[in-house]
Amino acid sequence: MPATSLFLELGQRVLAKLPWQTHYSSTIDDNQSQNSEQQQIQRGHHVVDTSQPQFTWRAIVVGLLFGTILCFSNLWFGLQSGWISMMSLQSSLVGFAVFKAFERVLDIPFGPAENVVLQSTAVATATMPLAGGFVGILPALKMLDAKEANGARTVLNYGQLCAWGLALTFFGVFFAIPLRKQTIVREKLRFPSGTATAQMISVLHKRPDPTLSSEYSESVVAAEDTRDSSSNGQDTIADVQTTEDRNVFVDDVKWSIKLFTLFGAFFLSGIYALLAHFFPIISALPVFGNYLSKEWAWNLMPSLSYAGQGIIMGLPTCIWMLVGSLAGWGILSPIAKNAGWAPGSVSDWKDGSRGWILWISLAVMISESLISLGLVGAKEIYILYRRFQYYIMRSKPSDQYRQQQPQEQQQQAQPASATGNLQDAEQHRAANEHVSAALLGDTDPNKQTGNNLLLLKTDESDEVDPRFLVPGWITWGGLAVSTIICMGIVKALFAVPMYDTLIAVVLALPLAVLGVRALGETDLNPVSGIGKVSQVVFAGVMPGNLVGNLVAGGIAEAGAQQAGDLMQDLKTGHLLNASPRAQFSGQMIGSIFSVFITAGAYLLYTKVYPIPGPQFPVPTAQVWLDMARLVNGHPLPPHVWPFIMAFAALFFVLPIGAFALGRRGEKVVVGRWTFQVATLQRWWPSGIAFAVGIYNTPNFTLMRAIGAIMTTVVTEAIVAKHRKQPANSSTVFISQRQESLLRRKIGMLAIILASGFVLGEGTFSFFILLSQAFSS
Repeated sequence: MPATSLFLELGQRVLAKLPWQTHYSSTIDDNQSQNSEQQQIQRGHHVVDTSQPQFTWRAIVVGLLFGTILCFSNLWFGLQSGWISMMSLQSSLVGFAVFKAFERVLDIPFGPAENVVLQSTAVATATMPLAGGFVGILPALKMLDAKEANGARTVLNYGQLCAWGLALTFFGVFFAIPLRKQTIVREKLRFPSGTATAQMISVLHKRPDPTLSSEYSESVVAAEDTRDSSSNGQDTIADVQTTEDRNVFVDDVKWSIKLFTLFGAFFLSGIYALLAHFFPIISALPVFGNYLSKEWAWNLMPSLSYAGQGIIMGLPTCIWMLVGSLAGWGILSPIAKNAGWAPGSVSDWKDGSRGWILWISLAVMISESLISLGLVGAKEIYILYRRFQYYIMRSKPSDQYRQQQPQEQQQQAQPASATGNLQDAEQHRAANEHVSAALLGDTDPNKQTGNNLLLLKTDESDEVDPRFLVPGWITWGGLAVSTIICMGIVKALFAVPMYDTLIAVVLALPLAVLGVRALGETDLNPVSGIGKVSQVVFAGVMPGNLVGNLVAGGIAEAGAQQAGDLMQDLKTGHLLNASPRAQFSGQMIGSIFSVFITAGAYLLYTKVYPIPGPQFPVPTAQVWLDMARLVNGHPLPPHVWPFIMAFAALFFVLPIGAFALGRRGEKVVVGRWTFQVATLQRWWPSGIAFAVGIYNTPNFTLMRAIGAIMTTVVTEAIVAKHRKQPANSSTVFISQRQESLLRRKIGMLAIILASGFVLGEGTFSFFILLSQAFSS
């Protein structure tokens, strides 16, 4: 028997025989479960399907395995260019494909709730390189000189790396749990990545789109059932325009095609990694001439992985990254070099123009992050103020209403009938709507937008049964215990006083709240800005202590990163009626497991490669270190201050403009031109992207831009082809809705292709690293 067949049969037997399934709701009656395949425990409108397991060890194991691959890839690209990806969408696809291959031998089919737990586990495992500071804080500590370290430990062994990871891995996860009710259940923030993952899982498992209303979803399912029972296999144009709007351009992309695309891109990118290892010249092609290559670091690295990153980031982000690269490496770097302000080699962090322009990049990031966090904080204060007003005033209209009633009606109302109670409740509700409208500055409650009503929304009818929630004693007890663990480990490793670590944790929590809110509204978690805010504060708490400053920033970043990751996963689970407790368990298991995996991988990288070095310049570590030096009184490079002020002022104003633009409605009219607000917001200048373009060398940015541009060109060409009408037809070949769904289909395949590119080079490069480590 061939080896592959033997392995497949062995895997099938293992999956079939082992007791993988574990239900959280052990109190559910088994007899009742046998009588109904769709048993549900219901509270309000949100239900958890108990006919399918919520937590299974088979989902955890597959999530850990794929998350480990993602972790290796993230560590590679994080050390190289500071790029980390959650890959939640890709985790759900790969997890589904694994169990699809063994579905014939599974006692219980792999369901969407399990897929939610699988991708939650994989994401927690994958993002530890960033959450644990392995691509930022730890390399920055290693770059400190002896005077700056002041006797503190800056290089950690394996056991110490694991302890450091465990110090950071818990409190962000625990703190995310109480934020779920406010941000997801009450306010229903979008969390775009979490929503996209839920849509992917629903497509894979042939469930209705969770983002659609229940009425529409039911009508779609009913229409599909009718069509399946009566159609002869050939759909009409009318069918395409109605019942198949949701699936003709999305669901027809079979999971096998997606998987083939993923693994095809994976191996293609892996081949490039092997070629670049044996022929290093192909990783730095002097396409702009030898002079620009040697003197100004302008090269092209034809890496499919960086093209994939550009596809994932999107065209607007990559364009602003390219603008930053042109400004930094094409304008500012020659100015600093030719003026003698940065006399060293262009690529030198200390004396070269690379180190000089890094300060401008840092100024842009700090400026945009601070104003963005400030706007989110101001909005939070405004919401709390309006809600407080609402709670005070909402009883007044009903009191006035009762006072206006005749005494006889009030007496008749005392033995209130059911109809009378309903009428009074309706009057009270209507009065409260007018109060809400008055507080929000609109006298017509019919004109209230969903977002405005959410400011005052306190309805929790969309919450799940308490048995599927994480108990409060676990949440708050775990937060307290994890804080104590963090304080003790940081004290032992870096001699930072425990009360200073406590201040860092307490400061990290409100910053994590702002980060989660920003993530829910914009899909961007400003973790770098959050860490910098903590560094500024701790410059006053521990003046002159660069090690303590870096550690405090790492704590703040870890809390915001992990809270945001779990919140995206919880949004996915909420849309798919999955158990939050099961997701929490998967996140904890993945985080703990990843600590030991990431620590070992990081030690291998530091053993085989110089860090920082040509292969791994760790730009994020240099940003952390420069910030720590700046807030502790170290001088700036010569003549960089005016440029810092100019760029900081520019990117302080731009987020305010974006915020004001979002409050202008759907369109903006400027003279004779009308612009869609959504389009303007999409192309609005991004300070973070601009800064990344400056602190990364052009070879990374160029390939990202190429990937994004090529994807856009191909997408537009396909859409333009579908827009054309048949030669002998008077009907529109593709509707506007179908065009939107077609773009969604193309975008999904592009993301899968890009993910294969990223994972391929990251995984193959790690195995190259292993071969070098064991051969040396």
